[in-house]
Amino acid sequence: MLRRGVLLLILAAAGLFVYMEFTPYAAFAGEVYVDIPKGASARQIAAMLASEGVIRHPAQFLAIRAFRPRVTLKAGEYLFLKPANAWDVFGRLARGDIFYYTLVVPEGYNTYDIAASLDRQGIMPGAAFLKAAHDPSLVRDLASAAPTLEGYLFPNTYHVTRHTAPEQLCRMMTERFRKAWDALGKPAANVHETVTLASLVEKEAKVAAERPLIASVFRNRLRIGMPLQCDPTTIYAALIEGRYRGAIHRSDLNSTQLYNTYQHPGLPPGPIANPGLDSLRAALAPAASDYLYFVARADGSGAHRFSKDVDQHAKAVQRYRRGLREAEQTDGVARVR
Repeated sequence: MLRRGVLLLILAAAGLFVYMEFTPYAAFAGEVYVDIPKGASARQIAAMLASEGVIRHPAQFLAIRAFRPRVTLKAGEYLFLKPANAWDVFGRLARGDIFYYTLVVPEGYNTYDIAASLDRQGIMPGAAFLKAAHDPSLVRDLASAAPTLEGYLFPNTYHVTRHTAPEQLCRMMTERFRKAWDALGKPAANVHETVTLASLVEKEAKVAAERPLIASVFRNRLRIGMPLQCDPTTIYAALIEGRYRGAIHRSDLNSTQLYNTYQHPGLPPGPIANPGLDSLRAALAPAASDYLYFVARADGSGAHRFSKDVDQHAKAVQRYRRGLREAEQTDGVARVR
């Protein structure tokens, strides 16, 4: 009779153990972050998970550890949003399923765009990132004339945690630029001039095939000492001064800010955005052309008309404006219908 009682007790304990191990549990509401430090023991990890309400009791985690003694539990920050059983929790730490933000930086984003994205996602204060990006020391060996890190924060998808500092993010992005520059064969061209020109191409080009042609227009103008008169530089100058209003105004064109290429000949002091590989290639190897002007087509394709002289350009501008008026009239008719 005693043996039967002991057996029942053992079976009951086993049943309770199985129930506890495989039943989802969460003594929290909302979201819980658990930051597992490097070198933490299984006992320490179990205590942290239990104290945050992720598992019911440390013994659950330690029991699973006994079954899987050779598994490496990954350090890092883990986000728990819903109830999970102890096996699932253990599995996440074994996989290293840590929490991170995904920061997408498209080609042509400037530091202000990146800062706005960081603010929007709540990753880090955009102002703190701008402050870090204003220090060019990370690329000083590549581009001694770089006034900031603008242009060297390479477009890519980055995974960052809540603990990633602005300086760390800048380092990640500039290291990615170095890899891209190496992929181009480490050309002998001046890095800063190349990146600056590439940033202008990136902001002007909407059709990939036109990048070398747009680069040729800027190169041709630089060769003869003609002002670049690149609209995106005017916008960037207004951004620096904190007065950009979403469109270019006469006051922007007249601004003496050094980045405004309507008022200052040659390249601006530095890049106005972060170019991708194709724009860097175009800046290194522009198309062979006599073009000095380009203006957008009015068909919405993003393509441009290129001209060799001011008369051709004036006609192209007239065609662009006429196309816009016709498009507005057509749209008006469509709206009436």
